[in-house]
Amino acid sequence: MEEAFKHFIGHWVDGVRRFALVVVGLSILLTAGSAWYVATNLSIDTDTTDMLSAELPFRQDSIQLRRAFPQFANNIVVVIDGATPDQVDDGALALGRGLKEQTKTFHEVFDPRGDAFFRQNGLLFLETTELETLADRLASAQVFLGKLWQDPSLRGLFSILRLAIENAEDTQTPGSLSSTLEKISAAINETTAGSVKRLSWKSLIDGSESDQKSPNRRILIVQPSLDSASLQPAGEAISAIRKTAEQLGLTPANGFKVRLTGSAVLEEEELESVAEGMGLAGILSALLVSGLLGWGLRSGRLVFAMLLTLVVGLLWTAGLATFVVGRLNLISVAFAVLFIGLSVDFGIHFALRFREGLTAGNDPSISNQIAGKSIGGALTLCAVAASISFFSFVFTDYVGLAELGIIAGMGMFVALVANLTVLPALITVMPLRGSVNLTDITGTSSQWVTKKARSVVLVTLLLALAASATLPMIHFDFDPMNLRDPNTESVDTLLDLTAESETGPYSIDILAPNLKTAKDLISRLEKLKSVDYVLSLDRIVPKNQGDKLAIIEEIAFLLLPGFEAQRKRPTTPSERLKSIIAFEKFLGDLKKQGPAALSQALNDLRIAISKADKSESGLAKLEKHLIGSLHGRLTALKDAMKATEVTVDTIPSALKRRYESGSGAVRLEVFPEDDLRDRSNLDRFVADVRAVAPRATGSPVIIIEAGNAVINAFVKAALISVCAIAVLVIVLMRDVRDVLLVFAPLTLAAIFTIAATVILDLPFNFANVIVLPLLFGLGVASAIHFVMRSHDEAGLGELMGTSTPRAVVFSALTTIGSFASIALSSHPGTASMGILLAISIGFTLLCTIYFLPALMACLASRIDKK
Repeated sequence: MEEAFKHFIGHWVDGVRRFALVVVGLSILLTAGSAWYVATNLSIDTDTTDMLSAELPFRQDSIQLRRAFPQFANNIVVVIDGATPDQVDDGALALGRGLKEQTKTFHEVFDPRGDAFFRQNGLLFLETTELETLADRLASAQVFLGKLWQDPSLRGLFSILRLAIENAEDTQTPGSLSSTLEKISAAINETTAGSVKRLSWKSLIDGSESDQKSPNRRILIVQPSLDSASLQPAGEAISAIRKTAEQLGLTPANGFKVRLTGSAVLEEEELESVAEGMGLAGILSALLVSGLLGWGLRSGRLVFAMLLTLVVGLLWTAGLATFVVGRLNLISVAFAVLFIGLSVDFGIHFALRFREGLTAGNDPSISNQIAGKSIGGALTLCAVAASISFFSFVFTDYVGLAELGIIAGMGMFVALVANLTVLPALITVMPLRGSVNLTDITGTSSQWVTKKARSVVLVTLLLALAASATLPMIHFDFDPMNLRDPNTESVDTLLDLTAESETGPYSIDILAPNLKTAKDLISRLEKLKSVDYVLSLDRIVPKNQGDKLAIIEEIAFLLLPGFEAQRKRPTTPSERLKSIIAFEKFLGDLKKQGPAALSQALNDLRIAISKADKSESGLAKLEKHLIGSLHGRLTALKDAMKATEVTVDTIPSALKRRYESGSGAVRLEVFPEDDLRDRSNLDRFVADVRAVAPRATGSPVIIIEAGNAVINAFVKAALISVCAIAVLVIVLMRDVRDVLLVFAPLTLAAIFTIAATVILDLPFNFANVIVLPLLFGLGVASAIHFVMRSHDEAGLGELMGTSTPRAVVFSALTTIGSFASIALSSHPGTASMGILLAISIGFTLLCTIYFLPALMACLASRIDKK
C-alpha cells in the first residue's frame, strides 16, 4: 500500500509537470476567486466573551446576567480629568448633555453625579457628621455667597473680600479667611503665568478637595450603538465622543484630559494592537523566510516558486475559512502564521529533494517525479499529523481555539495539495539554471554525534531529568488584562483607575430572583471575612434622612433668600479695571494686619494683584478664571437645597435599571475586602461568595473559571493530539521502534519548553498555551521525515548526507523566524505566543538534529550486537 501511494504521488506530480501551464492558469483563477470571496464575505469577531462555549455553567450564569442587564455589555467608560473639581464637573455635565443629544450613536449616557435627581438629593448621601460640618461652613459663608450670587464678577468678588477683611475681628474668621485669600492669590498668580487653571469654588465652599482621592475626575458610562459588520464596531461612537469633547473645549490646552476605556474600547484597541503587531510580524516574517530560503535553496527561482505557492495556499485556506467558519476571531487570525510555517516546511522538503535529483544527474522531469514519489508519503503523513493536532481543538470548550483548529487543520491539506501541485508546476514553468551541490548542513557535527551517540543520549536525558524538576513550578497567568498592550489608552486608563482602588477593579455580581432573596443573601454575604460590603438597590437609599433633611432645611432657610435677590448687570471693562485698582489700593492702605497667617495672606494677595495683567483682555481672563466656575457651584448648591426623601421608588430609572431588571430580578454587587490582584485573595473571595451564591458571576469568577476551562481544553487537546498521532504513526509505520523515534525528540522538546517558561519567567496564558498541542503537530514533521528517510538509506551516515537534514534545519529555521517575528508585537499576548513557539521549535530542531540521530545510532548498535 505504501509503495502504491508513492507511485500515485509520483504520477500525480508528473501529470502536473506535463500540464504545468494549465495548472498554473487554473491556480491563478482559483486564487483570484478565493481572494474576492474572502474580501467580500470574511468578518472578524472581536468579542472575547464568546471565546469559550456558551454551554459552560459559568458562561450560562454570565449570559443570564447580561440578558437581565444588557446595559453592562459593550460599554465605553469616559474618564475626564481637569485642573480643578469645578472644571471637571462643568466639563462632564456639558459632555454628558452633548452625548445624550446623539441618540443614534448612544443608547444611554449614565452620569449619576450629573443627574438632576442626585444634584437635588446628593447631600442626603453624606454622613450626618459630614453634612453638619458643611452646614456650619455654609452658615458662616451665607452673606459671602449671597453677594456673589447677586454680582458674580471681579467687582462683586473684591467687594465681598473687602467686607470680609474689614470684619475679621471674629477669632474663628481669620483662619478660614486666610485660606480663602491664599487660594485666590494662587489663582491670580497662575492666571498671570498663563495657566488655564481656575479658582475652585467647590473646595472653597465645602472643603471636599482634601477628602477625595480624585476630586478632579469625573466618569461617564456610555452604551454605544455598535456596527457589528465593521472591524471597528464602536469606532463611530469613539470618534463621536472625542469630537464632542473637542468641540466643548475639553482639551489639554484648556486643562482637560479625556480618556476612554471600557469593554468596547478595550476590544477595539486590542484588535488594532494585534493587527499592528501581526502586520509588522508579517513583513519581518516574509523577509526572514525569504532570506533563509535563499540561503537554504541557493536558487532565486525556487524561492520565488515557493513564495508564490505560499501565497496561493494562504488565500485558498482563507477562502475555505470563510466558507466553513465565516469569521475570524482574535485567536484564529493566527492561522496565517501557522500556515506559513508548515507550508514552507512542505515546500522546502519537496524543493530540496528535487534539487537532490538534479545534483544526481537526472533531468528536471525525472527529478520532479522522483521528488514527489520519495517525499509525498512523508509530506502526507506530516499533513495528517499536523491536522490532527489542530482538529483536536474542535473537541474542547474553547470555541475561539476550536475555530483556529478547523481553519488550520484544513490549511494543512491545502498546503499539501499546493506543494504537490502548484510548486511542481511553477518549477516546470520556471526551470532552474545550472546545478548547485548543497553540502551537509550539519557538517562534522553529525559525525561527532554518531561517534559519541551514547554520550549525547545520556547527557540529553540527564538534562531532561533536571528540566523535569521545574514542572511543579509551572505558572498560568489567569488575568486577561496582562495580555493587553499597556501602552494603549484604554488599558493605561483602566490601570490608572485600578491603581486608585485598594481592591482592584473587580467585583462579583449575583442575580437574585426577588428582593426578599436578595436581602437574605446580603445578610449572609456580609458575614464573610473576604467581603467588604454588598451594594443593591435598597442599599442605595440614604440612611437617617429625617435628620439630614432637617439640616438641609436649616441651610436652605439661610441661603435661599440670598439666591432669590435681583442679579446685577455684568461689569464693563472699565468697571473691572476700576474695581481691581480700588481693591489694590485698599490692600495697600490696610494698616491693621491681624494674626500672622492673615497678614501674610493679605500681603500675598496684594503682590499677586499688583503683578496681574490689567489690560482689558487680561482682566476679562482674570474674571473668567476667578469667577467662571462660581455659577455652576451656586446653582448646584441651590438645587441641593430642594432635597426630598429618597425611596426605592424615587430612584432614577437609569440607576434602578442597573440593580433591578424588568422581570423583578435583583442584582447584588459584592465588593472584596482584600486586593484581588493577589491570586490567593481572588481564589478565597470567589470560593467564599460562591459557597453562599453558587451561580455568582462577574470578572473574578470568570477569570478563574475561564482559566480552568482553557487549561482543561489544552490538556484534552494535547491528549487527543498525542494519542491520535501515535495511532497514526503506528498504523502507517507498523514499527514500535519508529514510533519511539518519532516521539522521543518531541517529548524532550516539550519538557525543555516547559522548563524555559519557568526559567525565563514566561508563564503560560490564554494565548501562548497553544504551544504545547502545536509542538506535537508541528514538531512531528521533522521526526517523521528523518525516520522515513532512514528507511531509504543504508545507514545513518548516508542519511545525514542527504537533503533531509538540510530540509529539517531550514524548515525549522523558517518556522522559528516566522514565529520569532510575532515576538516583536506590542501586544503582550501575541508576543508571548511568538516567543514560546520559537523556543519550542528551537528545542524540537536541536532534539531532532542531534538527539534523534544519536538515539538511532544507539538502537542500530544494539540490533547489530544481537
